[in-house]
Amino acid sequence: MSTPHWQKSSYSGDSSNCLEIRADRQGVKLRESDDPAVVLTATTQSVRQLVLGLKTHGFSPRSADA
Repeated sequence: MSTPHWQKSSYSGDSSNCLEIRADRQGVKLRESDDPAVVLTATTQSVRQLVLGLKTHGFSPRSADA
């Protein structure tokens, strides 16, 4: 059995706290490189909608007290 290949953005450089992603038969897997044991699985459709929404509307994080 081969080890899954995780990808991260080239903008992350050698940083150890970035989002990594890979796809398999169950969907798209996401994890933070500094906590690789925690993996989120999403459908390809939901990730596609997220990326499209971010490209269309940008990203504006809420304040902590909102």
